[in-house]
Amino acid sequence: MLAQALGRAVARSLCGNRIATPAVSSQVHQLAQASQQTQRSFGAGVSEVRRSKRLELERLDPKLFVVIDMKKDEPGALSGLLDVFSKAQINMTNIESRFHVFTREGPAFHIDLEGSADDTYIQAVLKDVKSVQGVHRVTIMPDREVPWFPMNIRDLDITVDTFDGGSALINEDHPGFNDKEYRARRDHIVKLASGFKYGDKIPRVVYKDHEVQTWCAVYEKLQDCHSHWACKEYLEMFPLLERFCGYAPDNIPQLADISEFLQQKTGFSLRPISGLLSARDFLNALAFRVFYSTQYIRHHGNPFYTPEPDVCHELLGHVPLFANPAFADFSQEIGLASLAASDVDIARLASVYWFTVEFGLLREGDDIKAFGAGLLSSFGEMEWSCSKTPSLTCREMGSVSKLDRPEILPLDPAAAARREYPITTYQPTYFCAQSLGDAKRKLSCFVDTMSRPFFAQYDPLTQNIRVTKALQRANRISTVVLQTEKQQEYFNKKSL
Repeated sequence: MLAQALGRAVARSLCGNRIATPAVSSQVHQLAQASQQTQRSFGAGVSEVRRSKRLELERLDPKLFVVIDMKKDEPGALSGLLDVFSKAQINMTNIESRFHVFTREGPAFHIDLEGSADDTYIQAVLKDVKSVQGVHRVTIMPDREVPWFPMNIRDLDITVDTFDGGSALINEDHPGFNDKEYRARRDHIVKLASGFKYGDKIPRVVYKDHEVQTWCAVYEKLQDCHSHWACKEYLEMFPLLERFCGYAPDNIPQLADISEFLQQKTGFSLRPISGLLSARDFLNALAFRVFYSTQYIRHHGNPFYTPEPDVCHELLGHVPLFANPAFADFSQEIGLASLAASDVDIARLASVYWFTVEFGLLREGDDIKAFGAGLLSSFGEMEWSCSKTPSLTCREMGSVSKLDRPEILPLDPAAAARREYPITTYQPTYFCAQSLGDAKRKLSCFVDTMSRPFFAQYDPLTQNIRVTKALQRANRISTVVLQTEKQQEYFNKKSL
């Protein structure tokens, strides 16, 4: 689950139904206390990782950064260098040309190549480069330092520190606040997720009768809405989940079964999580085709309301489209773009995620259909966003009774990245793509405009991230405290 607050601060995000937050300030205070505890315990986790056998970046994907200064700027200046590397069968992963200021006339070529500085073969090749006509100097540069990011899927084990520890969100506005049995049950399920590590079997939850009844009420209510307003890709995948994963009104599917199915369909997998993650950690996992999912369910007192993501939102909203290759690729591209991104770009990507993966629309002929999980898991907002004539009851339920219909704009990720949005009402504005393929193409164009420290590629065989440049990851620090402080700053300004 993603909780985002960078720049525009969102107290809680990714909920299928609308969020009521009258106690948001006290809640942020609780989150801050929980995150401080997380930070105190995080140091031990880092040192444990350092002592482990987890491979570091320079061993997973060794690169060498070389600057080659040329004497003159003339046609063919680069071709001689390329010829040397080609004959030596050395792969160059990144090439940039730059001019010096007030020095020589020639450019400098910044080249990243596969290999390491202590390799004698690489050293011999660089000597050959120095002898190329027009070369003034060859310099081996230090690796560029970038913010820590996961390089291998096992690194996700140390990116699961949450804002709330799984239960801090149960405050006065939560339906289960005064239900001791519900809170104890929630703590039990959260504990199962907290102990999960890569390679473990996803724990199975034996759901109680009243939990299944809650699931059934939501399941049957949403199925009627899906027949009218869900996109065709969603409707194509849902029967497969019923057939292979145990989706049924009288059965809450298990994450383990769903994850195995998704891996066979698109390579995606589910990972249980105990609470709300930072935007950075949540998006980073998508680069590995991993989606964090809760296992607890909303309070049975009101099956059609939840102040947070739960198993209904995850499994009925998100999961079906992760079985669609185009949507899986779209989600992973957001994840790859988030690796080592700046805080500003993480906020922009989180907003794009919000307006697509959570609240995205697709055009099918003359109709508007939902593909965002926040819509597909909310019968009220599905009607509001997709119906040509949303009912007054629907509009009142979403606190948008003064509006007849929402504003629907053509999908523009750059515009979505800048747009603010409410979290306590239905969205007044949505973005609509022509198809999932159209959404993917527009996202690719958008991420190409970002100032990225490198370009990343996921290797599904080794489950490693391959990068284009010689890098050194900075020490990892928990992003929870930073993001919580920004949330608190935001709400302090709002209260002035």
